[in-house]
Amino acid sequence: MIDFTDRVAIVTGAGAGLGRSHALGLAARGARVVVNDMGAGADDVAAEIEAAGGRAWAHRADVSDTEAVADMIAQAHAKWGRIDILINNAGILRDKTFAKMDMADFRKVVDVHLIGSANCCHAVWPIMRNQGYGRIVLTASGSGLYGNFGQANYGAAKAAMVGLMNVLHLEGARDDIRINTLAPTAATAMTEGLLPQAALALLAPETITPGVLYLASENGPSRTILSAGGGTFAVTQIRETQGTLIKGEITPEAVEAAWNDITDNTEAQDLENAFAQTRKYALRAAQAEGITLDW
Repeated sequence: MIDFTDRVAIVTGAGAGLGRSHALGLAARGARVVVNDMGAGADDVAAEIEAAGGRAWAHRADVSDTEAVADMIAQAHAKWGRIDILINNAGILRDKTFAKMDMADFRKVVDVHLIGSANCCHAVWPIMRNQGYGRIVLTASGSGLYGNFGQANYGAAKAAMVGLMNVLHLEGARDDIRINTLAPTAATAMTEGLLPQAALALLAPETITPGVLYLASENGPSRTILSAGGGTFAVTQIRETQGTLIKGEITPEAVEAAWNDITDNTEAQDLENAFAQTRKYALRAAQAEGITLDW
C-alpha cells in the first residue's frame, strides 16, 4: 500500500486539471499538500482537501518568479517542518506556428515550464538534501518528446524537462532524491478544443494521477519518463545505437556511406551519463589506433 502519511507535498498548477487531481490523490493517502496556483482555484482545492479530512494550504506563487517560489517553500517548511515531494505541474500554452510566433510568447512559455520547474526544484533542493530524502516529478509532454505542429515554445520547454531530470538524478542520488518525468495526455483546460470530445471523455486526469503517486512514492524509480493517458502507462526511453567507426578519412561522404550502420538499432543501449558516451567514442577510436586507454 503506497502511503504518504507524514509526507509533505507541493503541487504546482494545482487549481484545476491534472494538478488538482494530483493534489487530491496525495491528500487522500495522507500527505499534507501545498496547493499552488496563481488563481482562486488553489484556495478551492485546499478547501476541498480540508473538507475531506485532509490537510492543505494554498499559495498563489507564480512559479516563474524566483522570490515568490522561495517564499512559498520557506513558508511550507516553517509550517510543516519538511518537504518530501514536489510535483512540477504548472504550465501554459501560447500556440502559434514558429514563423508567426512572437518571441515574447516563446520566452513566457519557457519561463513558466522550464524556469518555473527549476525555481521550485532549486528551492526544495537543500531541504531534501538535509533530510536525505526527496521525490520530484517534472512534467513533460508528447509535444516535447515527439513534436507537435504549432508548439515550438511548448515543445522546447517540455523537452528540457528530460535534460533537467537526467542531471538532477545524478546529483540527487547520494541523498535519495529521486527525479522522474511525467508525459501526460489528459483532458484539461489546456487541451480543450485540441481533441475530439469522445477522446476527452476517456482522458480524465484521474487516469494519470496513480502513475504520479507511484513516481513520488518511497519505492518509486528515478530517471524514468512515464507517459500516461486514459489508463495506459508506458516508458519513453532515450537510447543510442552502437554506431560505427569510420576508418580512414572522415568525410561527409563516408558518413553517408555508413548511414545504415550508424542508424542500426540492433544493439542500441542506455547510457548512464554524458561521460559514458565520451568514453565509448574514445575507447573505440583508441582501439582502432592500437592505443590503450587507462579507463
